[in-house]
Amino acid sequence: MINSNIAVLLAERKLKMSDLAKATGINRGTIQRMYHDEAARIEIEVMNKMCEFFECTPGDLFIYSPDE
Repeated sequence: MINSNIAVLLAERKLKMSDLAKATGINRGTIQRMYHDEAARIEIEVMNKMCEFFECTPGDLFIYSPDE
């Protein structure tokens, strides 16, 4: 299963979902669905904005857990 790492990335920076939404222009609902691993799909533009914000790669945004 693929899980979001956004909670960890936000916690490391002591930020909230609303901070990410304001800084990137990404809808808070989209961020919330990703944060809680409820997103069915993720737009490339959203991933790009998050990578720019966190200064990371897409692989840093997600964790693959084969046992789940």
